[in-house]
Amino acid sequence: MAIDLGPLLGKKNPPLIGLDISTSGVKLVELSDLGKNEFRLERFASEPLPRGAVVDGNIENIEQVSEAVRRVWKKSGTRAKHVALGMPPAAVITKKIILPAGLSEDQLEVQVESEANQYIPFALDEVSLDFDVIGPAENAPDDVDVLIAATRKEKVEDRVAVAEAAGLKPMVMDIESYAARAALDRITAQLPKGGQGQIVGLFQIGAQVTHVSVLQDGQTIYEREQPFGGNQLTQDIVRAYGLSFEEAEAKKRANELPEGFERELLQPFMENAALEVTRAIQFFFTSTPYTHIDQIFLAGGCSIIPGLVELVAERTKISSTVVSPFKGMQLASNVREKQLRAEAPSYLVACGLAMRRFD
Repeated sequence: MAIDLGPLLGKKNPPLIGLDISTSGVKLVELSDLGKNEFRLERFASEPLPRGAVVDGNIENIEQVSEAVRRVWKKSGTRAKHVALGMPPAAVITKKIILPAGLSEDQLEVQVESEANQYIPFALDEVSLDFDVIGPAENAPDDVDVLIAATRKEKVEDRVAVAEAAGLKPMVMDIESYAARAALDRITAQLPKGGQGQIVGLFQIGAQVTHVSVLQDGQTIYEREQPFGGNQLTQDIVRAYGLSFEEAEAKKRANELPEGFERELLQPFMENAALEVTRAIQFFFTSTPYTHIDQIFLAGGCSIIPGLVELVAERTKISSTVVSPFKGMQLASNVREKQLRAEAPSYLVACGLAMRRFD
């Protein structure tokens, strides 16, 4: 489900980079298509953001964010200028509606707008609205399921402004959770029986929130956000060692913290993270008809903390793994494998955005 910001000009599938703007930083991915659903990772790069530049998915400082985008673009070595961007799920209202089959594009548009009025708490002229015909409606052969996505125009415009200020051309605006799902679909297809019928829980542990999605056969059956993320560990470091937030973040990333850090701060944080995952699963069971999850995938910067995935598996009694969106892809010669192994789980959204090139 992506808002197309303009037809892609020229040859089919010109290079398009996925650009993920989150609270903690900017991540870039460029893929190429080798045919037969095979991809090659051409480039990946990340650049941290100053604290407060992006808050709760809102871009608070366009200049700082576009500077970071400019740096990450340069660092990656790409020449591609077309970008796919993502909106945080909390900023987008999505609704599945049923409409008669056989409507023309114009008729669909009119119907979607009149339906959207019921679900969107803003005036339609303040909203970027898009829709996607998913397919025939269940038990109603003369109808189709249509997915509506709407977000405040200013939120789209802020992201467009950031990309343009960095000299890039925004072509696609996606929803981050949909981009993550597109990247995850490749991984679940590598499970036994192509993952068919399996219920999969995806936990993206970000800086401020953990985004929880439960999927079955590529469809999201449950979604929520929990206010838990890596910034809590950084705040603990700030308090324990009297550092600034930036110093604490840098030392955390570089593994330069005093002896005792693991026992006193890291271990309790990991226990908390495992507890958040367990709680989220309980919420899922109590608020849906489902009673089991077959596989847990962890993503996001925190997911690579040594021992966390084992702790989650132990607490939940569910097979758990850290997801690498690039698993099974070929790597271009300039891709640094060691760095990729360490950072891949935090590139799930950027990878899904980059895959929009091949839709």
